[in-house]
Amino acid sequence: MALNPTEPKWSLRLPADCSIAAIRNVYELIREAFGRQERLEIDCSRVDKADVTSIQLLLSTAKTGEAQGRPVVLTSFSQSLRNTLRRAGFASEAMIDQHFPQKKDGT
Repeated sequence: MALNPTEPKWSLRLPADCSIAAIRNVYELIREAFGRQERLEIDCSRVDKADVTSIQLLLSTAKTGEAQGRPVVLTSFSQSLRNTLRRAGFASEAMIDQHFPQKKDGT
């Protein structure tokens, strides 16, 4: 997915707890941010509690954005989130990249 740096964007930093216990609040944060701009950037660097519900929410957000022509880009996956992705069956970086649009190295 090509990104246009001049497009308006809204950045959202996910909270530390993105587990099932907190997922409703995380969903509301994403929903609110998604409604603000055409492009949404989600910073995943602070996530220290994640489970399959967080993966489902991020995947759904990315797919919804793609379907609506509204880019959703994930940045700075925490090690905890990466570990959860692997436990959920995303065995390689290539597989993660295929399903979760990411911003890497400033691009």
